[in-house]
Amino acid sequence: MRILPALSAALALAAAYEGPRTFKAAELLTAAQLKGPNHTVLPDVKTENYFHVFDIKSDYGSLSAEGMSLLRVRLHEVGALAELDKVSKSQVFLASAGGSVVNVGKGAMAAVKDPGATAQGVGQGVKRFGSNLGRKAKRTTDQAVDSATGDDKGAATSGVGIANSIVGVNGAARKWAQKVGVDPYTTNPVLKKALTDIGQVDKAGAIATKIVVPIPPIVSGTATVGKLVWSQDPEALLKGNEQKLRELGVPDATIKKLYLSKGLTLSLHTRLAASLHAVKVPGCADYVETATEATSEREALFFVESAEMLARFAKTVPVTAVLSDSRALVAKTKDARAVVLLPLDSVRWSQSYEQALTEIGRRAKAELQASALEIRTTATFSAAAKQETIARGWKVADKLPD
Repeated sequence: MRILPALSAALALAAAYEGPRTFKAAELLTAAQLKGPNHTVLPDVKTENYFHVFDIKSDYGSLSAEGMSLLRVRLHEVGALAELDKVSKSQVFLASAGGSVVNVGKGAMAAVKDPGATAQGVGQGVKRFGSNLGRKAKRTTDQAVDSATGDDKGAATSGVGIANSIVGVNGAARKWAQKVGVDPYTTNPVLKKALTDIGQVDKAGAIATKIVVPIPPIVSGTATVGKLVWSQDPEALLKGNEQKLRELGVPDATIKKLYLSKGLTLSLHTRLAASLHAVKVPGCADYVETATEATSEREALFFVESAEMLARFAKTVPVTAVLSDSRALVAKTKDARAVVLLPLDSVRWSQSYEQALTEIGRRAKAELQASALEIRTTATFSAAAKQETIARGWKVADKLPD
């Protein structure tokens, strides 16, 4: 009976909840990330929930990036735009274009500043990722979205989405995307227009073999499925993804709903299918259903990066199951550990985090019969968050490479 007084005393000493904070970009980024030949990251970085929100001033417009992984993509894209700008002014390209100039970054500037572009996570503002790491949301619109067919798909996928991401992406555009190491299905309207415009001039992709472009370092997200998204046409890529999902046991209705998800581009769809298919344990199919909830690129990227963390983890540690009905991906290992895989930037001690921690821990023990609890994350934990998490019986491995 002495346990209850001891527990009450421990809870009374729990750290106070921490509020959102603003970091300085210099605390988080390298010198090259802070400022480059074609960009500057603004100094103040708001962190309301689990992701830093960066504002970028570039030669090709003002951009926003929610999360470190998306920041790396956007900075890489700025460098790619600079290279494509040089290509468009080269003698080889001008000769093929009949002397006309493709104005890289021009004519697309309005798209970046247009409030409609914010749904794509590229405009002046972004839709911030919510704080829910627990159970899936109980939506009332599932039936309406699932029944969307034909012309309805356009409305269901406005902003970001697989249907919109493939518009204008032909073989030549994919070749140029490969040449500069970017995602051909990018949500960056400036880059997408540049790839489309250059691809229209170089319809056969033949000019690409004649022009030398410095080979840039490939960002991790592009590298994981690069050969597929660069070489296969969208229809073939989509069919391959659907086959992988069916082999996981994902129902056709869920596959359709995933296709209609506003947050998923074809590249993200491909990364999700490949990662979960590589593990293929009970619960993976349910995580596909969870991913259909994505309403923004940031949300979609969270589900995709969680699946990629699972695939990397499973290469070295045998995984037997994944917790169902959970936005945070929780893997059960062969030795009965429940390991939560979180591709986040920052974790502070907050009421929503404590609630998620309690719920996930309880469900992992009850539903996965886990005997130990562990968190593996790319995030940096605050001192209070780490202290309170460990005090509740969790092992924490933070600041992991992504």
